[in-house]
Amino acid sequence: MSVMADLLSKSRRDFSEGTIVTGTVVELRDREVLVDIGYKSEGVIPRNEFEEPNAIQLGDEVKVLLERFENDEGIVVISKERADQRQNWERVVAAFNDTGIIEGKVRSVVKGGLIVGVGCDAFLPSSQVDIIPPKNLGQYLGQTLTLKIVKLNEERKNVVVSRREIIEEERARKRAELLSQIAKGATVTGTVKNLTDFGAFIDLDGLDGLLHITDMSWNRINHPSELLKVGQEIEVLVLDVDREKERVSLGLKQKSENPWEKIGDRLPVGSKVHGKVTNLLPYGAFVQIEPGIEGLIHVSELSWTKRIARPSDVLKVDQEIEAVVLSINTAEQKISLGVRQLEPNPWDNVHLKFPVGRTVKGVVRNLTAYGAFVELEDGIDGMIHVSDMSWTRKLSHPSDMLKKGQEVEAMVLEIDKVNQRISLGLKQLADDPWKNIEERFNIGSVVTGKISKIASFGAFVQLQDDIDGLVHISQISEDRVEKVKDVLKAGQEVTARIIKVDRTERRIGLSIKAADYSAEDFEKERQAFDTIKPGEDLVTMGSAFDKLEEDYRPGQK
Repeated sequence: MSVMADLLSKSRRDFSEGTIVTGTVVELRDREVLVDIGYKSEGVIPRNEFEEPNAIQLGDEVKVLLERFENDEGIVVISKERADQRQNWERVVAAFNDTGIIEGKVRSVVKGGLIVGVGCDAFLPSSQVDIIPPKNLGQYLGQTLTLKIVKLNEERKNVVVSRREIIEEERARKRAELLSQIAKGATVTGTVKNLTDFGAFIDLDGLDGLLHITDMSWNRINHPSELLKVGQEIEVLVLDVDREKERVSLGLKQKSENPWEKIGDRLPVGSKVHGKVTNLLPYGAFVQIEPGIEGLIHVSELSWTKRIARPSDVLKVDQEIEAVVLSINTAEQKISLGVRQLEPNPWDNVHLKFPVGRTVKGVVRNLTAYGAFVELEDGIDGMIHVSDMSWTRKLSHPSDMLKKGQEVEAMVLEIDKVNQRISLGLKQLADDPWKNIEERFNIGSVVTGKISKIASFGAFVQLQDDIDGLVHISQISEDRVEKVKDVLKAGQEVTARIIKVDRTERRIGLSIKAADYSAEDFEKERQAFDTIKPGEDLVTMGSAFDKLEEDYRPGQK
């Protein structure tokens, strides 16, 4: 073996291709650096492989990768860049296998996240940058971040990191520490993290507390955004702590004095107050009397006489009004107010204006199935029940006698001040014709009238004073009558004999066939008529009247 071959063999014993070796800078050129690794020749490294090319000095030691012992020109081939890459990757792997924690500098913004230099390029997804993904990723450019390696692929040399996990772990540590220390009644400072319809979540440096909307202010607020905004720093009071569920209830209004304390001393029942309308609802209006104190004016308390359907018909939001305190419920923090109490109640003296027994005039304002409402004066109505409209007519509806807008006279029957009701009567203006009915219509007397209504069971005959009598089908003719309408017609004048008078039930029975009977024959017929019982082939006169009430209006043509 030649001397040169022997030297080459000896030099290769300490080196192997693909390994990292230490070299010394022996020459500096404009674009290159010569590094001696103790081999037969120096290796050449481009200056741009150094992080700070201008800081290189002769004699500096550098780690390089021995790629080949020599190239075509017989020069050893080395690379600092590849050596750095291998060393950095080994550090990343070591960190992943240890705690997973590593630091990196944000190099660029890419689709879906950031590229971070951790010795190699790592991907930081935008969802892992913070607990709430930031809208502007550019704000992190150039920043050095502490990260956790969440995924590593050695074959592809891919690394995925997360900053969010570091933050969450730190928050969990702080949360546990805070939960062990925080106490009910303590005052703490936090940052508004999120707003919802029911309240605000306050970040207490790792622990979220709930500030409910009802605990924000003594005043009524419709949404937390009226008082708070995200990112705002506030001081709150700890109301309750549930360490098992890691929940903390917070209060803001509790830091100030409760305005409801001693409210009765400041606003006694019956006192007059001044306030501003804050809200209008179908059932009433809320009025702010003092900061944190609201009262409700029910729609029924707006006027003694006016018929107000909705508070918005007479009030507006932000309108300043006066009212009277009606009641106070300190436990439920409720105050009832009234506006009509500012004026005298016209119902207090209604008995003087409209005493019972007096005849009054009014206009029919409304008709219902059970009666008619008559306006006696502005806001004061009286009601005529359908049963108080006629002594004789069986009305199926008030419209049979009255019309809306019609002026009528009626008698005051009863006054109910508590419920603000006046009962009126039409029929009471005239004497009750049934009072002395036996004196006017005696059994056996012959009467004349016109047929007012034909029914299957008989015919009604209109007599004097709108009093109707019933000719039962059995009392029409000596011959058997199959259908009443075959024998009698509406409007036909007939002569009949009174066969029954019932003042209690207000009913008169007539007989056409007995009009010419002798006294003896008539008495037999009358007794036979009285013996008819319900359930037999012939209905009684009372049953006939009752049956007709469904579709018959006495007196109609």
